[in-house]
Amino acid sequence: MGSWLIITILLLLLIVTFARLLLFHWDIKNMTKQLDDIIENFGTNELVRTSTHHKNVTKFTAKINQLIHLFKQDQQHTLNREKNLKQEITNISHDFRTPLTSIKGFTELLSEPSLSETQRKEFLTIIEKKIDNLTMKVDLFYELSQLDSSDKQLIMEKQSLDHIVVDTMLLFYGDFEKKQIKVEMDERTVSPILADKKAVDRIVANIIQNAITYAKSYFKISFVEEEEVIRLRAVNDVEEINVTSLQRIFDRTVRLDSSRTGNQLGLGLHIVQQLVTKQGGTAVADVQENEFIIELSFRKWD
Repeated sequence: MGSWLIITILLLLLIVTFARLLLFHWDIKNMTKQLDDIIENFGTNELVRTSTHHKNVTKFTAKINQLIHLFKQDQQHTLNREKNLKQEITNISHDFRTPLTSIKGFTELLSEPSLSETQRKEFLTIIEKKIDNLTMKVDLFYELSQLDSSDKQLIMEKQSLDHIVVDTMLLFYGDFEKKQIKVEMDERTVSPILADKKAVDRIVANIIQNAITYAKSYFKISFVEEEEVIRLRAVNDVEEINVTSLQRIFDRTVRLDSSRTGNQLGLGLHIVQQLVTKQGGTAVADVQENEFIIELSFRKWD
């Protein structure tokens, strides 16, 4: 009697074990099929599911799903990067083609025998300006390539932000006059900042060039001194700005108005943000009643 009971129990255990093995085998087979479907239709949001809910199988399934999620994130990041690269190439082609076409046209005009000396000098001046414009654009791309370079080290020293702004504004005085943009500058002296001189020069120049490109009638630049930072605040009036464009204003491919060519490549404000951040500051942009506002913070010199 006792032997039969033991045999019966052993048989029951064997049956249960065999059933669990079959269920485990079926679950693995089902999960493999799910993976095949996910691989074949990777654009879907399907994940691997388990039917047995065994502790170890559940953990294994969770890890597989984590890998799928990470891979999809990386795939989406790659697609976005490729999309942005195509947009950048489109912008570059457009912005380079316009001045090059103009230079070619004026160069051909110089060969006209009927051209007066005055006209020849005028055309040469235009060509020189177009070449300067192209050089500026190439410089922007070079600076962009240097932003993430480990060889490019910032030299953090004591700088006078107010003096840099005044000196840079003077360089663009003629551009503001030509476009009839009224300029209002904060002439007060503020405490020095801890920054890289070349980086701050480029930051201020890009902010000013952005205003020259997009301002309708005025440009204001002022300072706000706080306990630990100096804030540079630049304001200009603009046409209505798309909210989506404002949210991505510091992206490499975004312009305030894609219908206007100007001198900007959509890189200027991206470089501003990158350089300010590298120096421990912040860059924010906003629009209030058709005024475009950009505010940058710099650390004070101790």
